[in-house]
Amino acid sequence: MSNKVENIKPYSGEGDKTGQVRQMFDAIAPAYDFMNHAMTMGIDKWWRKVAVDKVKATRPATILDVATGTGDFAIKLYDDIKPQSVTGMDLSDGMLDVARRKVQERSLDKVISFEQGDCLAMRFDSNSYDTVTVAFGVRNFEHIEQGYREMYRVLRPGGMLCVVELSTPSNGFIRWFYDLYTLNIIPFIGSMKSHDKSAYRYLPLSIAAVPQGEAMLEIMRSVGFTDCKVRTLTLGTCSIYTGIKPAE
Repeated sequence: MSNKVENIKPYSGEGDKTGQVRQMFDAIAPAYDFMNHAMTMGIDKWWRKVAVDKVKATRPATILDVATGTGDFAIKLYDDIKPQSVTGMDLSDGMLDVARRKVQERSLDKVISFEQGDCLAMRFDSNSYDTVTVAFGVRNFEHIEQGYREMYRVLRPGGMLCVVELSTPSNGFIRWFYDLYTLNIIPFIGSMKSHDKSAYRYLPLSIAAVPQGEAMLEIMRSVGFTDCKVRTLTLGTCSIYTGIKPAE
């Protein structure tokens, strides 16, 4: 199954999407947290809290956070749930450098660990984690279905997958203002702060193209997840997807 977002890359030059995404996040890592909070006006913190509350209800002991970025979601998961361990994985060493500094400053490096890797081919054994999460990362997968297959593989039977992803409002009036903001204001601010305007042009294009709502749920079901649900937040600008790997 191919999705149009898989063909949208951060830069116009040659190279696969995975390599370009790694290059982009390495470049914007120093500015990423500022831009992430600024362009959502801080609402992203609430989105993460809603997602963490869903995960918390399952009482996981081990969590894998895919596309962990600078580690905010991994840290929030640990702070609110206190599992035995949280493992964060990301393509970008630049982003992981920021994540590692955060956990070291809080002396959490014994319970939260990070490693560089590709979510399309993870080194982890099958049935390894009670919960797998990914926040704002699915649209960056070069092959979305393969990414879901890998997350399904490493999840233990009975475990939950929780995906937080940006989405586009369905209301036409709200969508007009949303497009004005994401297509014009965010790229301008992003280029001023990170000096990489292409990265913040890629953002709204990838959000618009990523499978949303029922289309995303269908991909989850196609790889084996059951009880798949979606909750939209903040006028449809964020969606939280959950699914369960059936018990054997």
